[in-house]
Amino acid sequence: MENNLIEVRNLSKSFVIASPLLGRNASRLHAVNDVSFDLRAGETLGLVGESGCGKSTVARLLMRLVDPDCGEIRFDGVDLARLSPKELRPFRKRMQMVFQDPFSSLNPRLRIGSAIGEALLIHKLAPRAQIRERVAALLETVGLKAEHMDRFPHEFSGGQRQRIGIARALAVQPEVIVADEPLSALDVSIQAQIVALFQDIQRRFGLTYLFISHDLSVVEHISDRVAVMYLGRLVELSSAEMLYEQPLHPYTEALLAAVPIPDPERRRPRQLLSGELPSPLALPPGCPFHPRCRYARALCREVMPSWEEKRPGHFAACHFSSGLENREV
Repeated sequence: MENNLIEVRNLSKSFVIASPLLGRNASRLHAVNDVSFDLRAGETLGLVGESGCGKSTVARLLMRLVDPDCGEIRFDGVDLARLSPKELRPFRKRMQMVFQDPFSSLNPRLRIGSAIGEALLIHKLAPRAQIRERVAALLETVGLKAEHMDRFPHEFSGGQRQRIGIARALAVQPEVIVADEPLSALDVSIQAQIVALFQDIQRRFGLTYLFISHDLSVVEHISDRVAVMYLGRLVELSSAEMLYEQPLHPYTEALLAAVPIPDPERRRPRQLLSGELPSPLALPPGCPFHPRCRYARALCREVMPSWEEKRPGHFAACHFSSGLENREV
């Protein structure tokens, strides 16, 4: 897994928020700030963080569903951020997305066979006469039946609709799948089945995943590496094993302390965060996390920490990571 399939460098995106009814001037919401990471061929990179931290915006930037303000998204050395819609088309089938809400990501007026098969027609991957056969095979791959292709989305459960969304993503034989919170709208009993399905099709087809979630237990189970976001910035990235055993950012430490342990004899020390989450409309100076950080010092309130490789393969943006590294666990 040493080959970088996708390289993201200094990616940023903000949105103008206007309030004409309230008589306010337009404000700028900083959704993604100077984000850099690599996605290696065949790996699963988990992306975690609180709601509103910019995870879904990163996913949409990667897919070019929204355009970045600045930065690079290199796929096999080609910067997708600079391609026109026509130039992007060959890359569309190489990178697909599974959306968070299986209820709204399917057209309610299209039968399932048409929803999955239209991608085959658009990208000219199969003649019309073979579409139903290909769709049937895709449905069976995700645990559904061929006769399901003539039904409408409302005739399926949430878990079944998410399987349909995965089948639709697989239809064009992609290399990368961006899964944006694919479990959050599902019952807990169904989530394990969908996770197992993701792992199965990854092994079968050699897929690469960017797996976005706020559930750290699931991310630990499915990911090779994990990246942590806070207020639009990456604050830590490393192998899943290293990050869960020895985090080097106070925010990661607090997130992990909140993960339940299924053992009544074991308890993690509580790491309650103080203060409120700052608004992305008015980011604090210095380190964005300093208003809630129990380790914060004067330097943190004044200087933005740089993104550095603290240990081999372990990156963090914290002035005092060494303090976390050397603490007793």
